[in-house]
Amino acid sequence: MPLLWPRPTWRYRWEDQSRSWNPAARSCSPGLSRGLDSGEMALVPYEETGAVGLQKFHKSLATFSFANHTIQIRQDWRQLGVAAVVWDAAIVLSTYLEMGAVELRGCSAVELGAGTGLVGIVAALLGAHVTMTDRKVALEFLKSNVQANLPPHIQPKAVVKELTWGQNLGSFEPGEFDLILGADIIYLEETFTDLLQTLEHLCSSQSMILLACRIRYERDSNFLVMLERQFTVSKVHYDPEKDVHIYKAQKRNQRKDL
Repeated sequence: MPLLWPRPTWRYRWEDQSRSWNPAARSCSPGLSRGLDSGEMALVPYEETGAVGLQKFHKSLATFSFANHTIQIRQDWRQLGVAAVVWDAAIVLSTYLEMGAVELRGCSAVELGAGTGLVGIVAALLGAHVTMTDRKVALEFLKSNVQANLPPHIQPKAVVKELTWGQNLGSFEPGEFDLILGADIIYLEETFTDLLQTLEHLCSSQSMILLACRIRYERDSNFLVMLERQFTVSKVHYDPEKDVHIYKAQKRNQRKDL
């Protein structure tokens, strides 16, 4: 997740943009200003199904088994919030990659809104050269998980790099990546235009995008409609237990054999 949660004692989810978090007032106030800097977040109270749903976020370590490796992801819900916990979409996308649906050996991949880095770590273990991106404030935390979970001989294949959607695209070559990965990055309508611009920049005519998400609100479906204006989009996987969809997108008018 690319945006961070400034207070440890509240439960939040990204939702209606008629409300925004005011750190100084320690309350929610009307109106979401555009051009948020790295310290300002748009948030509303998070509603999970019971306390059990939130318990996993408060664990300092989340342990997984992928690609014949035990992966221990450090979480920091109290300090960094949504950017520093493992969301179900990341687990489902990692599982999908492990299933071999995409050839990763030698693949040049980028993960957007990498957060804890689980998806990128799994992709690197499976043979991809991965650039894991997030906003500047999340990078040190992301690096710590990458270094802790990738063997020394694989670490050179994993790069952590700053990317704020729509802003510092000049540091990436157009069409640089074969595969663009995103887990639970479709949630804040304010970012949709910048996200689409970023996808357009990073993709070549032969690139593939894989987005894992829950369809929680109408705006989530609206993003897919926006995406279809520039890309061909299809649903390639659904996990009914976690209610997570994976969508594949590719630029229109590209080779049919991809």
